[in-house]
Amino acid sequence: MTGARGGAPRPAGTVAAVDLGATSGRVVLGRVGPDTLEATTVARFPNTPVFAGDGLHWDLLGLYGEVLAGLREAFRLEPRIASIGIDSWAVDYGLLRQGRLLGIPFHYRDERTARGVAAVHERMPHAELFARNGLQFLPFNTLYQLAAEPAEVLALADRALLVPDLLGYWLTGEARAELTNASTTGLLDWSAQAWDDELIAGIGLPAGLRELLPPLVAPGERVGALLPAVADSLGGAADVVAVGSHDTASAVVAVPMRADSAAYISCGTWGLVGVEVAHPVRTPEALAANFTNEGGVDGRVRLLHNVMGLWILSETVRGWEREGHAVELPALLAAAAEVPAGSVPVFDVDDPRFLPPGDMPARIGAWCAEHGLAAPSTRAGIARAIVESLAQAFADAAATAARLGGLELRTIHLVGGGAQNALLCQRTADRAGVPVLAGPVEATALGNLLVQARTAGFVDGSLEALRDLVARTHEPRRFEPRR
Repeated sequence: MTGARGGAPRPAGTVAAVDLGATSGRVVLGRVGPDTLEATTVARFPNTPVFAGDGLHWDLLGLYGEVLAGLREAFRLEPRIASIGIDSWAVDYGLLRQGRLLGIPFHYRDERTARGVAAVHERMPHAELFARNGLQFLPFNTLYQLAAEPAEVLALADRALLVPDLLGYWLTGEARAELTNASTTGLLDWSAQAWDDELIAGIGLPAGLRELLPPLVAPGERVGALLPAVADSLGGAADVVAVGSHDTASAVVAVPMRADSAAYISCGTWGLVGVEVAHPVRTPEALAANFTNEGGVDGRVRLLHNVMGLWILSETVRGWEREGHAVELPALLAAAAEVPAGSVPVFDVDDPRFLPPGDMPARIGAWCAEHGLAAPSTRAGIARAIVESLAQAFADAAATAARLGGLELRTIHLVGGGAQNALLCQRTADRAGVPVLAGPVEATALGNLLVQARTAGFVDGSLEALRDLVARTHEPRRFEPRR
């Protein structure tokens, strides 16, 4: 559909989203107007971590090369791109000196973070940290990673940039820290929209660390123009505009919520389960539930819990494939749907043993043995146990999020790749006792595109207006709870 409602038609415009997930990345062209929201993926590429001698790393230069190739194709298809926005996973960063990268950025699943947790909590226990930054305890949060860095490495650096900010720096030469992603570091005072100097000093990080952190920028603000050499290589010129650069922040923009009685699940490698609130919730109950307060677009707060997500299923499938078994996910889920739900155990998907790569079926079996439960023995049974356990974790987290946020839970919106998993959507509805509305699958890219389009003037209005556009152009699939 095109054409504005109730007024003169406004032309749609084109923007480009760089959307990097923990297992894959994509470059997406978006055509956006008052009644138009169209997204076309022009490049898709894997994101495969690399083991080096000192641990697990991201192949960030390889990813950047793929991003450039994707943007080159985008400009070939549409020379008049108004802007480019970048989102990615949170917490990980690169250290630079005079613009040069000091080593390959570590992957958040690398085990080095354990020593950072011990060092920080010796100075400031988690309860005290939560009172300041409102973050759920996750051993890979940026402040723990920085505490694990050798002092001599930090002394060499003159800038620290989170992943999407680093790519933006390579594109524009401008070093900025976008607020939604900065809020996941544990080093930001969200209420003041500023780095928390007292916290940085209080947890014992080097005195010079504060100087590594760049100026902050809000979603919708201009970062800078493409460097001339970059523009020449891509065959086009555009601004880079800050979006919700934490991928979940962009995904939540595109959750088609039309009431404040809804929870969301952004489901991919991780399952981010929460509600949107106006202010951080730092109550003892939120601390005990291990919930987090992360920044959202337009100053909103995402009160949520990180659930291990589809990582467990995808790593299970990868393990079987490494053993020489050909596994087709649709066929596996179809077989899992035939396994009676009551015949498989529900295990704790948030147990730390499921965080690193490895043999997930063996870990599930070990968890079951420790809890006196019979472990599933077939591939279909294992897949069904994973789905049931994720659905229960999602249902519990959604109910807790609504209670902590002071909302009555009536609907759950499930967006991202997990929206394609009908069994997971249905079992989440069944276990939560409320309808699940599934989709859009590409919510992160859509949210990225919408924030840029609003900055460019192709659309206007509040987050609610942007979500109304999503609801009108991307009808979700509805799963009613069954007894």
